[in-house]
Amino acid sequence: MNTLQTLTDTFARQGRITWIGVRPARLAPLRPLDAVQAIESLGLEGDHYASPGGKRQVTLIQAEHLDAMAGLLGVDAVTAGQVRRNVVVSGINLLALKGKRFRIGDALLEYTGTCDPCSRMESNLGRGGYNAMRGHGGITARVLRSGLLRKGDAVLASED
Repeated sequence: MNTLQTLTDTFARQGRITWIGVRPARLAPLRPLDAVQAIESLGLEGDHYASPGGKRQVTLIQAEHLDAMAGLLGVDAVTAGQVRRNVVVSGINLLALKGKRFRIGDALLEYTGTCDPCSRMESNLGRGGYNAMRGHGGITARVLRSGLLRKGDAVLASED
């Protein structure tokens, strides 16, 4: 018989980074990157949200949720740039990382909360964008150990 702890620690597979971007200034468009340095206790190099001790040092969203939002909005696609997240991941349920540390590339991160939509989603995604994103906004994390994040890197829960 599986315990709840066993069930919450079991993932079908690793996730993978499919997109990376940083926001160089407030309200500035995201700058897509192939790789970025995650800096311990700060965030992503070049991102204006990088701040000592902050809970929102890195924002992550599932690629599958971008597809869900597009379906809810009746559009062909929703992009990471539109929803202003740093890292897009496929193949793993990010909400299942709640209360966990996880590795991406060489870095160690820690789940700090959900990343709820803001009122800007109405202008970025169009009418109903805020509601389409509710429940699909991804998560926030803090960087516990510095390391390089690259497109294609694995995302997995960590014992660290």
